[in-house]
Parts: sequence; structure tokens; C-alpha cells
Amino acid sequence: MANDYEKRLLRVLDYIHDHPAGDLSLDALADVAAFSRFHWHRVFRAMTGETTAQTVKRMRMHRAAVALVRENTPVARIASDVGYPNTASFARAFAEIYRSSPAAFRARGELRPLNRTLKQEITLMFPVTVRSEPTRRLAAMAHSGHYFEINRSFEKLFASLSARNLVGKTGHMVGVFYNDPAQTAPADLKSHAGVEVPATLPVDPPLEVVSLPAARHAVLTFTGPYAGLPAAYDQLFAVWLPQSGEKPANLPSFEVYLNSPMDTDQDRLVTEICLPLEG
Repeated sequence: MANDYEKRLLRVLDYIHDHPAGDLSLDALADVAAFSRFHWHRVFRAMTGETTAQTVKRMRMHRAAVALVRENTPVARIASDVGYPNTASFARAFAEIYRSSPAAFRARGELRPLNRTLKQEITLMFPVTVRSEPTRRLAAMAHSGHYFEINRSFEKLFASLSARNLVGKTGHMVGVFYNDPAQTAPADLKSHAGVEVPATLPVDPPLEVVSLPAARHAVLTFTGPYAGLPAAYDQLFAVWLPQSGEKPANLPSFEVYLNSPMDTDQDRLVTEICLPLEG
């Protein structure tokens, strides 16, 4: 079960996600945690591996990156929505994380969803292989809502694992997705943010055990920032699948994250999108 420190940390992470344009200073977050501001920064860093300022910037810039490739919202509005009323300071912060200006990031073709009217003219940009994937046991945090906000649940997952001294006992991060976002209202989307764990590792609330059965999968390997993953799904389902002769199985798709944005440049993040197949 969650201990007191774990509950305080989860409350702070939820607050950051819910108030991206608000006061997310160290003092403000210490108040949310109901913890001494003289010691909160040490507790937070010890449990997450980051300062509060690093976590806030990373979360804000992820939200901005998703907005840049999903929406036509002006850059100045996106900057304001993530707490940067000054577009110059926003552009500097964005470039520190993504090694790109916001405008150049928005223009990158491989990160943008397919134009549905032109999909027949688009060739597959990402490698896809068919292989047998093993059974996986996950310790996971349930997530409801937009899939691009699942990073909230991953942050909370690792906070819980850290509070329980379990981080070094886990394998790859895995995101499991149960609905088609084109057919399901955002509020009804269900997913899990998980990590691979051995059968002997106890999993207690608020974490859940999720089991993924062994099966044949189409595996698309995407290299780049997570904001580009929806475009990769478009490639898999609209380009590769119709040409493959394969049929999807009645099992959820999932993503395996082979490295982490905590210590890897955004353009070097490697994600495997795994689509279960019949047979």
C-alpha cells in the first residue's frame, strides 16, 4: 500500500499536470505536499531523481510538443498554456529539451498524423517486423483520458516504485492501450502505464498487475519524441496493415519504451509499437 511520502509525491505530480500554467515553484509544490519547504526539494529529488524545476520543465515541454504536432494553435498560445507568457523564454526552454525551435518541430513531417485524403500516396516511413512476443507481467498504474497524457501515470508509477525501493527490480516501461482514440471519446479512453516485473515481485495498490499474453505481433520501431507516436500508429494501421495480409487479434496494442527521456535525447528515444496478430 502507498505510504505517506508516496501519497504526497503522487499528489504533487497530479497537481503539476493539472496546473501547467500555474505557480509550480518549489514553495508552491511544498505547500501542495504539505511538507516543509526547507526539506521538500531534497525529498522530491531523492524519490524522483530530478529537481522539481526539472520535472516541471519536462512535463510542460512534453505538453507543448504534443500540442505543436496535434493542433494549429499559435505558438504564443501554446507557450502561455504551459506557463510561458514570453514566447522567447518558451522557445529557449523548448530547444533545451527538443534541440529544435517550436516552429521547426511543428514542421517535421514524420511527427505529423497522416492526411487521410492522401494516405494512399504515403509510403511506410518506419520499419515493421512480425515476431513472437513473450508473456509480460507488468506493475502498472491505470490511466483514463487522452493517451498523450499517459506520461502523468508513468510519473506516478515511478514515484510509487521509488517510494517502495523497487526501481532497480523492474524491466522496460510498457504502455497498454485498450481503445481506438478515433472511435472513443477522450474521457472514455483506458490505458495502463507499466513496467515489466518478475512473478515474485509484490504489486500492491495503487499499482495493479497487468498480464500481456505471448502472441505474434507486428512491431513498428519508432525513433524520436513521443509526440510523434500518433503518426507512427497511422503508418502501422493505414499503410502497413492493409498491405500485409495480416489481421489484428482481439488483444490490446502496447508500446515498449527501450530507453527513457530522463537520460536520452528526444530524437534518440526508441519505442516499439506492438500490434497483436491472429495466428
